[in-house]
Amino acid sequence: MAIDLTEATLAGLCASIASREVSSAEVVRGYLDRIASCDGTLCAYEEVWAEAALERAAAVDRGEVTGPLAGVPIGVKALFCTASGTTTASSKMLEGYRSPFTATSIARLEAAGAVVLGKTRMDEFAMGSSGENCGFGATRNPWDTDRVPGGSSSGSAAAIAADLCAGAIGTDTGGSIRQPAALCGVVGLKPTYGRISRWGMVAFASSLDQAGPLTHTVEDAALLLAAMSGGDPLDSTCADEPVPDDLTDVDADPGKIRLGLPRQYFGGGNTADVEAAVERAKAVFADAGAELVEIDLPHTDYGIPVYYIVATAEASSNLARYDGIHYGHRTATTDDLVELYAASRSEGFGPEVKRRIMLGTYALSSGYYDAYYNRALKVRRLIRQDFDAAFERCDAVLCPTTPGPAFRIGAKTDDPLAMYLNDIYTVNAPLAGLPAISVPGGMDDSEGRALPIGVQLIGRPFDEARMLRIARVYERATEHYRSRPDLGSATV
Repeated sequence: MAIDLTEATLAGLCASIASREVSSAEVVRGYLDRIASCDGTLCAYEEVWAEAALERAAAVDRGEVTGPLAGVPIGVKALFCTASGTTTASSKMLEGYRSPFTATSIARLEAAGAVVLGKTRMDEFAMGSSGENCGFGATRNPWDTDRVPGGSSSGSAAAIAADLCAGAIGTDTGGSIRQPAALCGVVGLKPTYGRISRWGMVAFASSLDQAGPLTHTVEDAALLLAAMSGGDPLDSTCADEPVPDDLTDVDADPGKIRLGLPRQYFGGGNTADVEAAVERAKAVFADAGAELVEIDLPHTDYGIPVYYIVATAEASSNLARYDGIHYGHRTATTDDLVELYAASRSEGFGPEVKRRIMLGTYALSSGYYDAYYNRALKVRRLIRQDFDAAFERCDAVLCPTTPGPAFRIGAKTDDPLAMYLNDIYTVNAPLAGLPAISVPGGMDDSEGRALPIGVQLIGRPFDEARMLRIARVYERATEHYRSRPDLGSATV
């Protein structure tokens, strides 16, 4: 029986390949054909490993590669080190770099049988909310190619939305999985900090960075999360928390649901369609028997300034290593050591990375450390305490993922503050180290055409299983995940 990749899910493909209804080679070839057909315009991939993917698919079909994800093609954000291909973080600073090893999270996916199709584009070093800061060309939104896909996991989100892979891996520092997931109409999951090893991820802000999946459905996200999770002796920040055996059983009864509605997340800057989407979500959960309670997260408004102090300070430290001597691009214009440092960094980094390095260096400089960085850490603790208090009254927090739909390419590039405010509903979960998921929430028609928007759930630490089941209740009732951009069908 033929399978239409534009209606397929990762879980469905796993079952079809396992039952030999279709071969892994047929599925991989189908996605490669679709990439060749669509990605010239979308630019979701930075590089495609066609030959290696087909060889691995053939090994799956011969029974030499097994596992719960056997034969299913995925895309991987260019931030992950992989022994195959290049690892650039979509920056000219790392152009052509080949890692001698593979990140733990990606190695675990391969051990589960996944077939990596290639590396997806991103905002350089994961710094961006639109995908426009990629050093090798911006990704476009499959729903409207004049608009951004969100960022920084721009290529991974666009690749899922356009059916250029069955699942994709991104990273989330301040919303870089959930925000592009919302703007592209797919599921994006940021796990608890420490749930997945960061070893082999190019560091942006080490106390915030976390890997996670982007998929069409909640079940698909759970399958990838289960394969990637667990302790790792190579990453001291990776927790030894046990991975629940029933993590992927998203259709299990979540029990009595209590959802918190934070007063600070509604009114003001949201489009009417975003507000309406959350109201519909509240109605769906109420019909399912959930208890809805109003809660306060009083330090919400401090999230953006705290994030842009903590993240830029850590970025300033992490990116100091790229100087043309220890790591990264080296200028060819001078032999003077000081000029070599300056020219190498100036040529290798793009404008947004330079801006954030300067912000972070200023916050860490003598005389300002206590006034900015230490104070930001104290407020970060208060944000976590807000959530701890809220979770005494609810199981998860329901809120928008973004204030509005995807904006036009170039609309906010000259206004960094307006760009940063796209993350206003996503930065607080990583600041508090909490898991969160964005699921398709319908369409926004405020700009004259239908564009996807997302609904977000924020869960308790290491309680992804329950958060996924609650998200599945909403997904099952709405089936927004079935909406796909009109890019033609692809049957294998």
